[in-house]
Amino acid sequence: MPYDEDPKQKPEHGLEEQKEEQFSFLQETIKPKPVTRRKILTQLARVGIYGLIFGAFACLGFFALKPWAQTKLQGSPKTVTIPDDEEPETEPAQDPQAEVVQTPVLDAESYKEIMKSVYETAKDANKGVVSIQPVQADAALSSDGSGTQNSAAGIIVADNGQELLMLCENKICAEAEKWTVTFSDNSEYGVSLKKQDKNSGLAVFAVPRVKLTSTTWENIEVAALGNSNLTTKGDLVMALGNTFGYADGIGYGIVSSNEYQETLADGQRRVLATDIAAASNGTGILFNLSGEVIGMIKPGIWNETENNTAKAIAISDLKATIELLVNGDSVPYIGIYGTTINDAIAKEQEMPTGIYVTQVSTDSPAMAAGIQNGDVLQELAGEKLSNLLSYEKAVLECKVGQPVKLKGKRRGAGGYVDIDFTVTVGSLE
Repeated sequence: MPYDEDPKQKPEHGLEEQKEEQFSFLQETIKPKPVTRRKILTQLARVGIYGLIFGAFACLGFFALKPWAQTKLQGSPKTVTIPDDEEPETEPAQDPQAEVVQTPVLDAESYKEIMKSVYETAKDANKGVVSIQPVQADAALSSDGSGTQNSAAGIIVADNGQELLMLCENKICAEAEKWTVTFSDNSEYGVSLKKQDKNSGLAVFAVPRVKLTSTTWENIEVAALGNSNLTTKGDLVMALGNTFGYADGIGYGIVSSNEYQETLADGQRRVLATDIAAASNGTGILFNLSGEVIGMIKPGIWNETENNTAKAIAISDLKATIELLVNGDSVPYIGIYGTTINDAIAKEQEMPTGIYVTQVSTDSPAMAAGIQNGDVLQELAGEKLSNLLSYEKAVLECKVGQPVKLKGKRRGAGGYVDIDFTVTVGSLE
């Protein structure tokens, strides 16, 4: 009997054919639109515009945040160390068999070459010279037009990584709150007072490094501090600064004397006197022919009022004080004027050796401790005092606010007796 096919059922292959017919359109391949040259250029232009916008915002953000980042992320300032003076080298003995060098003939032409060479040294040294002046309400120059009234010449003395530090006389600190500095390229910047010491008459000002332009950096440099202990009478020297009552002057001359001292509380400083003429209020810097600073020229040394010549405080006698000031530390102060009593004087005068007190400053730590004129001081904070230099060094090694022991002798009815003092070290700022 033949197989009867159920009409309700369809063979499987029939279903597959039906599905293929119903969904045959899904097998068609959809081709992407062709990429034209114009479309490529449009996309590139869009990417370029987005890049320019992003770059502009990035640049604006960089320049807006640069001062903040340089200030906040530059780290702590470095401690400045002023190198000690080196001992002079001993000249080797001359060999008598050595060839004698013929001395060149000096004439007008050679003199011109010498002066040209000295001037080139002065120009290089002048890169470390500055002029600092208080900001006046009227900002007017002096009546003579020199612009040096109330200003003080100084030097770029150190760079601590954050600030450029400048040393000058502290006369411009009185009754002023703002100051400006003028560098050798005539650029001018606002500066702040970092530290001053009224006893030594020195002040250090600071300007942030980030404020200085590249042009200024190219025209300035930190001054080299020389060894003024090697300076002798007759040495050739240069005076730069406001020595003559006007800015940016240069003078040449010789050291006429180096044998005298200027006395101040807790020490004394050697004076380098020259034959270079100077204004009565002139300030400047004294250089040797190697371009090194050997002195700070200041008016009023020995209270001269006539026949003024430039006189400078020897830089070697200031280095310990300078190191304290550039690091923002107070300079220790006790307030004693004295003179050295050596073995010969002690034997002749029948008195003990040490520092003979000639004067005690009013309202000083020494006066508060009860030290009097005529006392002989022999030990400070455990250090033996043999002369004024050792006393000054011992004072500068103390810390401001620190109580220290001072031992010595005082004349009584039966002769000299031991005395002890406790002095709280102060400062004059």
